[in-house]
Amino acid sequence: MRIGFRLLLGFFMIVAVAGYFVMNIFVQEVKPGVRRATEGMMVDTANLLAQIAEQDIRNRNLSKGHIAQAFFDINRTPIGAQIDHIVKNRMEYRVYITDSKGIVIFDSSGEALGQDYSRWNDVYLTLRGKYGARSTRIDPEDESTSVMYVAAPIKSSDGKIIGSLTVSKPNQTMQPVIRRSERRMEIAGGILLGIALVIGAGFVWWINRSISRLVRYASEVADGNAPTLPKMDSPELSSLARALESMRIKLEGKDYIEKYVHTLTHELKSPLAAIRGAAEILQEMPPKPVALRFISNIQQQNERLQLLVDRMLQQAQVESRIRQELAPVDLADVLHSVIAAKEAQITHRKIQLTSQIDAPVSVRGDKLLLEQAFSNLLDNALDFTPEGGDIAISGEFIDKHYRIIVADSGPGMPEYALDKVFDRFYSLPRPDKEKSTGLGLSFVREVASIHQGTIRLVNGEQGGAKAIFILPVKEK
Repeated sequence: MRIGFRLLLGFFMIVAVAGYFVMNIFVQEVKPGVRRATEGMMVDTANLLAQIAEQDIRNRNLSKGHIAQAFFDINRTPIGAQIDHIVKNRMEYRVYITDSKGIVIFDSSGEALGQDYSRWNDVYLTLRGKYGARSTRIDPEDESTSVMYVAAPIKSSDGKIIGSLTVSKPNQTMQPVIRRSERRMEIAGGILLGIALVIGAGFVWWINRSISRLVRYASEVADGNAPTLPKMDSPELSSLARALESMRIKLEGKDYIEKYVHTLTHELKSPLAAIRGAAEILQEMPPKPVALRFISNIQQQNERLQLLVDRMLQQAQVESRIRQELAPVDLADVLHSVIAAKEAQITHRKIQLTSQIDAPVSVRGDKLLLEQAFSNLLDNALDFTPEGGDIAISGEFIDKHYRIIVADSGPGMPEYALDKVFDRFYSLPRPDKEKSTGLGLSFVREVASIHQGTIRLVNGEQGGAKAIFILPVKEK
């Protein structure tokens, strides 16, 4: 199971469990809350009706008094009240009155007239000056048939309790309100869970996006690239990214040293062996012409060693620029300055150089590194172009990038060398000079990497080789 899904599932389960308990408490409180509110209204109603009943009892006209007449008239026509989309058409209260002994002397429903209710809590407690109320089921096995009874004392003018008045209301009549409230609670709970799921999904997407950046970064490092450290959205992930970057730099540094030691040892063997051989021959005091020839050989090999060391220092310098600060550079000016620096060599070898560079071409880069890279590309073209040959430099915009092509008219690249020419110390023999250090094109590749660009070498359709250097153009 993916970590993002685990986080989402865990977050949703926590919210769901918490929401369940909260909603369950609310739902459980709906029914008793409605009943408590109803009981409060019944208390007020019972006490109000008790005052009216006292007048009817005092006038000995209870059966035809105000209360009896009110109940006779109230249900003759529908009430027609709409309470929050719940229609109420009839009176739901039942009222009965008992005398001081608990005998029912009035019942709005007519079913209990003359019965002894003195043992029911509502009547029993009220006649003794206490708060009388009860809840009784019509069907003992069915909770929904319960009825609430609230009584109030009927007092004479001297304060003596002469009877009780009970107001009853079936709990079933409150069920629509309870169901509506519960349904609203359930809908609110569903919306809450939906919102929690959306928030959780957004949170997981945010974490997955940051982790995916680190994964892509690690994958590019594993492929041998030097990607830019991604920007993280939290301090913890930023610390992890910096730790990965530090590890990459240390591992690359170790690998860099190991490769350089092996390649440098290999490259130094040949000139050192030539110098040692020439020195051994000179120790035997050979004739002067022979001695001069070997002394010249020693000088040549020494120059080769010096050039190799200089190029290696230059290569190490550019490869160690992990966080190179780049500034706006006019690429056309860089190319023109490189061409101008090689003008004497071009003229001496009678090479026809054509340049088609758009101006200005703004890129973000290091001007010195770009000059050195294009100088190496032009040197490489000059080395392989025969005297009187042609070199063409052209540039064009391609989808927010600028492509520079340096094409020569030399023999082209052998197929086996196309994927090796950018390796350190790999060099092909020149037509009229010794092999180079093999670090020029490797240097160009590092410069391209620093500038988020690419470099490749291909054979031309009409012969010769083409170096294709692509750089991103600076956005305005």
